[in-house]
Amino acid sequence: MDPAALRILDANFNRAREGVRVLEEHARFALEDSELTERLKELRHDLAELAGVLAGPRALECRDTPGDVGTTISTPSEMHRGSVAEVAAAAAGRLSESLRCIEEYGKLVDASAAVRVESLRYRLYAIEQEMFVTSPRRRRLREALLHVLITESLTRGDWLTVCRKVLAAGADVIQLREKQLADRELLDRALQLRELTRAHDALLFINDRPDIARLAGADGVHVGQTDLPVSEVRRIAGPTMLVGKSTHSAEEIAAALEEKPDYLAVGPMFASPTKPEVSVQGLALLAQAARVTDLPIVAIGGITATNAEQLRARPPFALAVCQAVVAATDPAAVVLLLRAGMKKHGGSAA
Repeated sequence: MDPAALRILDANFNRAREGVRVLEEHARFALEDSELTERLKELRHDLAELAGVLAGPRALECRDTPGDVGTTISTPSEMHRGSVAEVAAAAAGRLSESLRCIEEYGKLVDASAAVRVESLRYRLYAIEQEMFVTSPRRRRLREALLHVLITESLTRGDWLTVCRKVLAAGADVIQLREKQLADRELLDRALQLRELTRAHDALLFINDRPDIARLAGADGVHVGQTDLPVSEVRRIAGPTMLVGKSTHSAEEIAAALEEKPDYLAVGPMFASPTKPEVSVQGLALLAQAARVTDLPIVAIGGITATNAEQLRARPPFALAVCQAVVAATDPAAVVLLLRAGMKKHGGSAA
C-alpha cells in the first residue's frame, strides 16, 4: 500500500472524527435536539469502524505530523467564527470534504468499504439539512409564545401595516390565513410577509397551502381536520417545512399524532368568531394534549388579552390569536399584553 495514500486516509479520518464531534455537540447543546444528536453519534461510531478497515495501525505508523507541509498553511477566515452555527457549518464542510477523500483513496484498500463511506456522506447531507434548517425552526417554534393569524377581512386598517406593528411588538409566529384570495395575490402577500418575518426573526406559516408556503420560502404550513394529511403537505412543501395540525377533541389529538406533525393547535379555548361551528373544548383539552405528547402545543380559539388569564397555571403552551389582535385599535399593545401574561405565568411551547 502506498504510504502517501495511508497518510491521506489517516489525516482525513482524523479530520472527519473531529468534524462529526463538533456537529454532535452543536446538536446536543445548541439545538438541544436528541434525535439529531443520536444520528450523529451513530455516524461517528460507523466512521470509527470504517477507520479500522481502511486505515488501521499501518496508517498510524505512516503518520508524520512534524513533516506534514500542510500544518503551517492556513487562511485568515479559518480563525474567525461569528456564532455557534458558523462553527458547526465550518465543521460540516470539513467533514464532507474529508469523507470524499476517504471514499476515493479508500478504493485503493477496500472498494466495498469505500461504498460504505459514500453512504456516510449521503447521511451527512441529510443531517446538514436538518441541522441548519429544520432543527433551528423547531427550536424557535418551541420557544414561541404568541402566534398571530392574519386574515384581512378581520383586520382593522391595512393588513400589512398591522403585521408590521405586531411583529415589532414581539409576535413570534405569523400565520397567513386567507381562504378566498386568488393564488397570485396570496403568493404576493406571503412573499411580503416572508421579508417582514425574516427581518424580525419570526416564523411564517401559511394556512392550508403547502404550494404557496414552498414558493414563498415560509417556515411552515398549518392544516385543519379537512385539509391535506401532514405527510402529503411535506411531499409538496419539502422536508424542511414545519407542519401544524388543528385538533378539537381527544380523538382528533390521537389521530393527529399518528401523522407526526411538528405542533398541535388545540381548541377552541373559548367561543371563537372565526370558528363558530366548533364546540368549545376549553382547558380540559389543553391538559389532555399535554398528557399525551411533548410536541409544542398552541392554544387557539376565542383568546383575548382578558380571558387569556384563565389559561394560567396550565401545562406549557403558546397562544394563537386572530381577531383580538388584528381587529384591535392598537394591535401592538394587545401583543405586548399577551406576551407579558405568558411570561408572567410561564406559558411557552418550549
